[in-house]
Amino acid sequence: MSLFNQILSAIDNPNQTASSGQLAGIINTVQQLSSTYQSNPEAVQMATSIVGKHVRSALQQKRDTEGEQQAQGIVHQFSGISPSNQAVQALFGSPQIQQIVREIEARTPIPGGSIQAMLPALVPLVLNLLETGTDPQNPQSANSVLSSFLDADGDGDVDISDAMQLAGRYIG
Repeated sequence: MSLFNQILSAIDNPNQTASSGQLAGIINTVQQLSSTYQSNPEAVQMATSIVGKHVRSALQQKRDTEGEQQAQGIVHQFSGISPSNQAVQALFGSPQIQQIVREIEARTPIPGGSIQAMLPALVPLVLNLLETGTDPQNPQSANSVLSSFLDADGDGDVDISDAMQLAGRYIG
């Protein structure tokens, strides 16, 4: 099941936090980032997808070394639509941050300085998408969206960008 289908399933499940409003907030934040950094929305979506790939890797490592609850805890603590340097620092060290910036810079027209400034907003957005599978009554229970995201096939494609495009159509 695709990430977007998992999110839609979470919206339909009253025992999960996902809502149309949450998706709208994520989409609106991406649009605001596009405007703030004078970039096109497709470039920001590509940047978000690249960040998603690195978030997946970091969360998989946390899950493998510290357990499922630690990965879920990071998602729960740092998801949102507000920028958070702490979210970036919880997942990435300086070498990873530089790698992310270089990769986004190579694949989009967004300049490196803007990418660096956007990261504290992009990481919480990705985590916010993953938070949609949380059961607010029992936050320690398995998060279906996070589990699906972490157990993907490992092909390197992160369908965060696709999920955001589909969410935009769903909201609109």
